[in-house]
Amino acid sequence: MKTFSNTFSRTLTNTIAGLCLLGMSVFAHAQNVVVVSAKSSVGSMTKDQVADIYLGNSKEFPGGGQALPLLPSSGGARVEFFEKVLGKNEAQAKAIWSRLVFSGKGSAPREVADSSETVKLISANPNCIGVIEKSAVNSSVKVVFTP
Repeated sequence: MKTFSNTFSRTLTNTIAGLCLLGMSVFAHAQNVVVVSAKSSVGSMTKDQVADIYLGNSKEFPGGGQALPLLPSSGGARVEFFEKVLGKNEAQAKAIWSRLVFSGKGSAPREVADSSETVKLISANPNCIGVIEKSAVNSSVKVVFTP
């Protein structure tokens, strides 16, 4: 009887420790932000304004100026952006972009490898808007939306 109690106690302790580690990993998840060039006149954007640009409903920033959206080619930032900002899964977004291309009314956002490439492209072209990890923000970009 004593061995069952010890085994149960160790199993319970290990399970609780595992759940605590799992919970901590949620807090360690990198936060993503939407950024534009530090030179841009855009100060902030709403979720709907960002979604309109990425889904092809608008080709301009609020207040004017062409908007060229950049999107991570893979990873958690991409998935989170689809869910939290666009309110779509990847297949739904791709279907929208395919219709834009087919009708000649637009195109899909340009895909980039990672946050550092996004920052580099935005620094070179103030018309770009992109999704990056918050830790990658530097003086060449400014945050306009946080999901």
